[in-house]
Formats: sequence, structure tokens, C-alpha cells
Amino acid sequence: MASPPPPPPKLPIPGRRNILITSALPYVNNVPHLGNIIGCVLSADVFARYCRLRGYNAIYICGTDEYGTATETKALEEKCSPKEICDKYHVIHDEVYKWFDIKFDKFGRTSAPEQTEVCQAIFHKLMENKWLTENTMQQLYCDTCERFLADRLVEGKCPTEGCNYEAARGDQCENCSKLLNPTELIDPKCKVCKNAPRIRDTDHLFLELPLLSDKLVNYINNTSVAGMWSQNAIQATNAWLKEGLKQRCITRDLKWGVPVPHEKYKDKVFYVWFDAPIGYISITASYTPDWEKWWKDPDNVELFQFMGKDNVPFHTVMFPSTLLGTGENWTMMKTISVTEYLNYEAGKFSKSHGIGVFGNDAKVTNIPSEVWRYYLLMNRPEASDTLFTWADLQAKLNSELLNNLGNFINRVLSFVAKPAGAGYDSIIPDAPNAESHTLTSALAEKTNKWVEQYLEAMEKVKLKQGLKSAMAISSDGNAYLQESQFWRLYKEDPAACAIVMKTSVGVVYLLACLLEPFMPSFSREVLRQLNMSPDEDLSFCDDKGETAKAKRPWDFVSAGHKIGKPVPLFKELKDEEVEAFRIKFAGSQAERISKAQADAEAKKVGEKLKGTKLAEGSSKKKQSGGSKSKTAEDVSVAKLDIRVGLIRKAEKHPDADSLYVEEIDVGEEAPRTVVSGLVKFIPLEEMQNRKVCVLCNLKPVAMRGIKSHAMVLAASNEDHSKVELVEPPESAAVGERVTFAGFSGEPEASLNAKSKTWEKLSADLHSNGELVACYKDVPFTTSAGVCKVKTIANGEIR
Repeated sequence: MASPPPPPPKLPIPGRRNILITSALPYVNNVPHLGNIIGCVLSADVFARYCRLRGYNAIYICGTDEYGTATETKALEEKCSPKEICDKYHVIHDEVYKWFDIKFDKFGRTSAPEQTEVCQAIFHKLMENKWLTENTMQQLYCDTCERFLADRLVEGKCPTEGCNYEAARGDQCENCSKLLNPTELIDPKCKVCKNAPRIRDTDHLFLELPLLSDKLVNYINNTSVAGMWSQNAIQATNAWLKEGLKQRCITRDLKWGVPVPHEKYKDKVFYVWFDAPIGYISITASYTPDWEKWWKDPDNVELFQFMGKDNVPFHTVMFPSTLLGTGENWTMMKTISVTEYLNYEAGKFSKSHGIGVFGNDAKVTNIPSEVWRYYLLMNRPEASDTLFTWADLQAKLNSELLNNLGNFINRVLSFVAKPAGAGYDSIIPDAPNAESHTLTSALAEKTNKWVEQYLEAMEKVKLKQGLKSAMAISSDGNAYLQESQFWRLYKEDPAACAIVMKTSVGVVYLLACLLEPFMPSFSREVLRQLNMSPDEDLSFCDDKGETAKAKRPWDFVSAGHKIGKPVPLFKELKDEEVEAFRIKFAGSQAERISKAQADAEAKKVGEKLKGTKLAEGSSKKKQSGGSKSKTAEDVSVAKLDIRVGLIRKAEKHPDADSLYVEEIDVGEEAPRTVVSGLVKFIPLEEMQNRKVCVLCNLKPVAMRGIKSHAMVLAASNEDHSKVELVEPPESAAVGERVTFAGFSGEPEASLNAKSKTWEKLSADLHSNGELVACYKDVPFTTSAGVCKVKTIANGEIR
């Protein structure tokens, strides 16, 4: 049977709210990682789904950005043509986004013919209006390759003070995000042949941003307020304006790109950041020949754009200036939603360095896409950078999705599905006068407030807050079930039980609606279990878009409706799985195979060591009278793997006011994530870039959602009112083991964090002119000297 024809393209409808949504076009030269996905395509998808849920007339446009140096560079690496690279990676991007349940109205390509047509038309308008000028500029030229080097074909040291990143690109430093010109790089090198290029003159076309500044500033001042731009977008835009707008080159000495329709420059192409934003327009043109109804009707169409923070100036300065310069009545961006960086475990996600979890990696974990969507959105870096950790993913899945949301829905539907005499035989009971039931009325009031907060957040594109508001309804639902004691009501007060269960089923349906933008596959499954069509339009609003229905959750599902078969919605993620993922995806993609081999060997050694018991930790007395031999005592302390560590980064725990999360280098391939309860005692600035003593062979333990893989040693006074770090000598080598003279042996592979064995380390601090950390008067020792504390003379080491 032939597949049904695609629906006709949507066009703006008079009298309706018409919303045009775009996501920053992902570069086609690599597989997108989780930071790319949450930064643009996923966030825009959530908002587009929300708009459809509310009945707005919305389309979501995206596609791969295929022209420019990045593509030529990748083609050189893979020894093929730029077009072959684009064909290959466009398919990969498309498959990744389909797996993540991204619902585009059009996912296109900037190498399509429409891009050339629209881009060249805009260029002609700018030329006619005299906003373009010709200038000679100096550009790096490689004599070996016999070509001018475009931005991304050059790498060198970043010239920005305080950065000095060694692998800065010619257009932008990946480390500090500073926009650059290739000639500004210190010690530049050609990426192809690695030789040093020289500077040569070349003629190019420039967009006169200074002459357009009045029009641009007026647009920014008006729209940033009316469109409620995110604060990071306003800050990035103002930084550009403060520096003063400069001419911006719009042509490049490349072959792969939109040709410049000008006789003198016919051998050049448009600079990718001139033509890439125009891709939003050209992809809409490939979606419908009536594209101008979306892009040239600012009175009836609202444009929302989503991107990461490094793309902001191109969308708030360059692209608007380009459109303003044409003199045409374009639909200009109303609202911009910008994310900060999502960092990975100990560092940044990086496509170029292969660091992090990539879209295709997520698929092979067998963790469902709805879980990935939920985690990324709950961790969306809206106001500051956030951190992806496997332990946090585990905590959010097990605690929030499985134990909260999944538990509520499964309890409700499973009880309804029980046979008569124990439940309702899958039939929704009638529940007259539900509003008179005190507990139910209170739940309805709370639910309505959460829905109002959800709507307010989503209208302002505060997606994380919208998600939290929806999940709060699930928490209240669980509390409602517990407080009602429905299992007792079933026998003792059947009418009240019917009210509780019909209301709870309504809340289940409401959650399926509210969470559909965030976890569409979850909502489809809930509808299936409710025996409702997954294809039906979910809605918690009436025909006019009003949400009064949320005040009466018992009315969402009719009495007499027969539900489907309930099954658990989420599966627990176990500790061993998390540890396996953390190991598997550590380091760069190139390092992972060798690291996995090394870790496998280390695991074998660890399994052998686990057979050795700590003498002081044994529950069996080796000697009568409770005394211990010196041998047993000596072996015990030797089993502690204490090393010199360097705190590379420390920050507040996102979900615990008293905890720090540190990334500590202990001489291994990657830093360890460590959680420490030191906030009340040591200022954050004093935790940065300092050497500490780290107990490394404790079993990992989750602390408020983040798994700690070691413990920083600190000293406390007798009443624990004062805490200081145990400090190794400044010259001690990172990774060096801290030893105790007279105590010999090898570290235990893994100590139980709940065991008191390692607490035997608690020792009086030895004061003989120096405050030295000791175990039974034997100092903590490194090759560079003993470890000390600052002021505590008597106390414990913990």
C-alpha cells in the first residue's frame, strides 16, 4: 500500500497566531553531540510542539548548514568532495533528529537551489541600496597549497589576553568564544599541510554595518523588550554594539558556497555567516513556494529563533542588518532563546575533538529517547553553563521519571484495570459531585496553579521551568493518592474512591498533554494505555484556547471509557550500567578504544584485589580480647589509596546548597568528579586550582544526584565547627600516593563508602612547631615532604 501523501504546507492564517520557529542550522561536517541538540534543535522542537498543543498556527524550519570552510576541511580529511560530505552527514543528522523525536515541518539543506536564488536576490538589493563596499584585505596564503586560507583552514594560538588557547580557529576561538580574523592568530598554521602561511592582499566585498547602525539599534531596542529576549542574548548583542560596529566581509576565497553574482568576484563565494542565516528563508522556500507569506508579513507572523550563545551576534546583528539593508518588509526576529554551554563530566562537549556523548551514541545506550529529552531539558543551560554527568542522568531517571511520574501513572491505571471486586475492570467510574470532595478540590486548585505557571513559563520560552511545573503535578498526584488511601476507600467509601480514581485518571491525561512537548513518545504511550488514539490532538484547552478544564481534572476522561493495558513506563538505570557508560564515553572518541582496553585490564586486577579484606574492617576478631596485631593494623592503613590531587574546577552543586562538585586531577587519564560538603567552611574561590589529598578507593556514591568518585580529606576540630583541607606540599606531584612510614602494602581496589574502616584514619593533628596531618603520630608523607593543615592543632581527619 502506498504511503499517504504529505500534508499540504501550512501558511499564515488571518486572525490566528502565526508563529515561525527556526533552530540554528547545524554544521553538516560532523555528528551532533548532546550540547548541540539541547542548544538548538531540541529546544525549538519543544516550543513548536507547545505552540501546536495550544492551537497556534506554527511551523518549525531547520536544516543542515552545508557551505563554507568547515565542509571543505572535512572533505579534505575524508578524501572526498564537499558534496559527498554533505550528502553523507545530512542523512546522519536527519536520522539522529528522528531518533530524538524532533518534528520539523521542513528539515532542508543550504546547498539546495533555493539558497542560491534567495541569497543572490538579497545581495542584489544590498548592492542597489549601496550598503556594500569593496576593500582590499590581508589574508593568509599558503604557498604549499597554493591557495588563500579561509578562516577554518587556519589554526593558531588565541590572541585574547588570558586565553592563549593553542588550537583557536581563524574565525572564532572555541575556548573563549571570541570572534577572530585569521591574521590575528599567534603562530598560525595551515590545517592542510601544517606549514606557516604568509599574508597577501586580496579584494573582497563588505557589508557596511556602521552605516546601518541606526536602523539596527532601533530594531534591537524595540524588539529585545517586546520579544523578551533572554538576558544572555542581550548581553552578547550589547557587547558587539559597545565595541563599535565594523565593516564585515561577506565574501571568501573558496569554491564550495553560493557564487557571488558579480563579474569581479565571480571566483569567490559568500561568507558562510552571510548566507547561513538566509538558509532559514531558503529552506522555507523549499517547503512552500508561498514562503514570502511567512517571511514578508511582520504584522501577522512572529519569528522565534533558538541557538547557542556563540551564535548570538550573527542573529541579532549580522542577519537583521542584512535584511534591513534590503529595504524590504521582512518578518524580523521577535524572540531569541539562547542557551549557555552544556559541559560533559570534566570538560566541554566538542565536535572537533570528539569529546562527549553524540547523537548516535545516545541511541546505542538503549536509554529511550524520551529519557534523553527529559534529562537534557531539565538540565537546559538557560542562564548559565550546566553539567552533564552520568550519575545525574541516573538520578533524574530513577527518582523523577521512574519513582515520581511513572509510579503515579502506573498506580492509577493498574488499580483501574484490576478486575471488579479489586478495581474497576478497566472502566472509568462515574464520580458525581467531585468538586465537593475536599481532598480532590484541593488537588484541582493546586493543579490549576501549576498549569498557569506552566503556560506563563512556556510563553516566555522558559522551557525548564515549564517542565518543572508539569512534573510538580505528578508529585502532587502521588501525595493525593497516598493521602486519600484509595485502597481503603474502595471498600469503605466507594463513592469517594470513584472520585479519587476518576480525578487521578484525568490528571494522567493532563500530564500526557503538558509533557507532550518534552517527551512525545511518553505521551503516545500514555494515550495507548488510556485506550485513546495516539494520533488525536492532545489538548487541555477548549476551542478558544482557555484552560479552565484544568480546574476540573475529573472531567478529562468520561465515565464508562475503557482503558488499555497498563505497563511500566520507565526502567531503572543501575549503578553498573552508569559506570560502564561513564567509562565507555570518557575522553575523546579516538581515545575511547584504547581506554576501554586499559580499563578492562584494570578491572581484572581490581577483581583480584577485592578478595583481600581490610583487617580493621573485618567483622571477625582475629585475636581474643579485641586486641589487634601490628600486622593487621599496618595492612589496614596501607590499603588506603590516598593521592595528591589538583582541583581543576569547583562549583556549587545544582541541587544542594551545602555541597561542592569538583573535577580533580589525580594523575589518571581524566579528572574524577568529587562531591564535598565544604560549602559552609571553605569559600568557592579557595577551592579553585589547589592541591589536596584525595582518598581514591572509596566505592562511588551518589550525592543529591551526582556520583562522587573519591573524597577530599579535610581536618575538623573537636566540635566540627571548623574545617580545613589537608594540604600536600606545593611541589608534590599530582597523582603521587601519600604514604605512612612503617606501613606497607598495596591499596584495596574498592572500599565501601558506608564502611567505617577508612574512618580509622581519623588522627590527632600533630603539633611540634608545624601542624602536620598524622596517623598514630606517623605523618602523611609525599616525596616532597609532609602534608599539613593551617590552624587546627587537635582534631580529626575526615
